[in-house]
Amino acid sequence: MKQYGLDAPWRLDPEVTFLNHGSFGACPVPVLEAQRALVDELEAGPIRFLGPTFQARLDAARREVAAHLHADPEGLVFVSNATTGVSTVLRSLAPTFEPGDELLTTNHEYNAILNAQTEVARVTGASVVIARLPFEIESEDQVLEALLAAVTPRTRLAVISHITSPTATILPIEAIVRALAERGIDTLVDAAHAPGQVPVDVEDLGAAYWTANGHKWLCGPKGSGVLHVRSDRRDRIHPLVISHGFNDLRPGRPRLQKEFDWTGTGDPTPYIALPVALRTMAALDPDGWPGIRQANHELVLAGRRIVAEALGVAPRTPAAMLGSMATIRLPIPPMPDEAIDALKRSITDDHRIEVPLTGWPVPAARAAPATLPDVVAVRISAQRYNEASDYERLAEALGRRFGG
Repeated sequence: MKQYGLDAPWRLDPEVTFLNHGSFGACPVPVLEAQRALVDELEAGPIRFLGPTFQARLDAARREVAAHLHADPEGLVFVSNATTGVSTVLRSLAPTFEPGDELLTTNHEYNAILNAQTEVARVTGASVVIARLPFEIESEDQVLEALLAAVTPRTRLAVISHITSPTATILPIEAIVRALAERGIDTLVDAAHAPGQVPVDVEDLGAAYWTANGHKWLCGPKGSGVLHVRSDRRDRIHPLVISHGFNDLRPGRPRLQKEFDWTGTGDPTPYIALPVALRTMAALDPDGWPGIRQANHELVLAGRRIVAEALGVAPRTPAAMLGSMATIRLPIPPMPDEAIDALKRSITDDHRIEVPLTGWPVPAARAAPATLPDVVAVRISAQRYNEASDYERLAEALGRRFGG
């Protein structure tokens, strides 16, 4: 029986099989209730909430989130999402880029992040270099070799996913950051999907820049993200919106926090409620977050097997390079993105299954954006509200259409 609906711990529609936690996450009811209480308090006394009590609450949330991520709280600020975090770093560093400089990334990067790099390259005269990897990555060495082969003396920054969004693959981010640092290259880690899927230790990783979402696998409110900047790079980074913090004279407060904590009137409750999500999710398993990650990992592997068998395909990405998501190639020829979108809608409408069907590479990673993708794939997710029968339903729906 589904463990979501109006009277269950998750508010997802019980009439829909939800296999798309990877897109926007899903928020448990206790977290929604905690945020709602904060919103009610905010609306009852906006001046009081956004004035005397705001900073202390934000700082408390920052400390708890930083502890969960093993990050330095002085280098951690809240942003609305990882895409904002990436754009913040790119825009801050843009004045340091010169014509001929290169931004290194991969063809497994998220479309929005590739667009952000392309725009910064356009206005600075730099270029985006895309290391080419196959759809199904079969080893960590394969990733390192492709990335390092694309490094040149003009490489100024690498923007690399920890877990890729289009293909759900865990990249060897520790080895990548270390190898690039040895060559004098900073890494901006797009960790949108990492917290909640895999263990995270930001300080040990040592990346110059690291950004992630709280609303995906941490199951926090929508609009809760973080950006971490290493101590020796904090003087370079400014928020996209310059506000009062730019000339904040409070002594002893980190400049990064002064500039980022208040960029104008908004709703800070997603940030303040994020620690509630950390505690709520940890309580769902006797082993806490390690237990949640392991259970989701095992379930998504089972789901991948069920769907792949129905489609008559044999996925090659190793289990160790998967977290709580998996992507499976559909045994069909490439088709335009519009046709893929229509196919996805038909799965939702005809079978009441919410799951992403996508073309790979994403448009921004193709040699020409208007060309067809190489692969049409389905990406499944596993969260504590899912069960094996969910993947069996998807397998039946896809098997009828595409199975051999």
